[in-house]
This record gives sequence, C-alpha cells and structure tokens, in this order.
Amino acid sequence: MKKVRTRFAPSPTGYMHIGNLRTALYAYLVAKKDDGDFILRIEDTDQNRLVEGSVDIIYDTLNKVGLHYDEGPDRPDPRPDARHRRKPRRR
Repeated sequence: MKKVRTRFAPSPTGYMHIGNLRTALYAYLVAKKDDGDFILRIEDTDQNRLVEGSVDIIYDTLNKVGLHYDEGPDRPDPRPDARHRRKPRRR
C-alpha cells in the first residue's frame, strides 16, 4: 500500500480562521493515522490580494497547535528527483 500524503494549501489572501484550522487538522489526522506525510503548500497564485504577514501567521498557527508538517515551502524537498519519475501527462 502506498504511503498516504495529504496537503494543506491555504491562500495568504487573508488571516487564518477556524475553517482553515479545521481543514489542516483533518488533513494532518488522515496522514498521521497511517504514518503518512502532511504537506504544507502556500498558494501563490493571487499576489494582488496577498495580505502582509499572513504567511507568518499560517506558520505560527500550525506550530502553536502542534500540526507539524513533513514538507513545506520553508523546508528542502526530501524527494528532489520525484518530478523526474512522474509519468508524462497525456493531453
């Protein structure tokens, strides 16, 4: 069976709220139930609405509540060659 990998990808266009935290908690629990990986990805597609300081709040909030991620934008990729092993996408 493949290792479970879940992802939490908040957008830094506003501050963390209870809905964000609930989503992160669910993803974390699903991953950790079977010794999987919880991945943090910060969305960067809407730079026009970026709220200054919101990325730091995301990091701080996850840390304070004990949701420690295995991979994230502030950590080196533990699988740097993974992109090269993927099958090409069909069009």
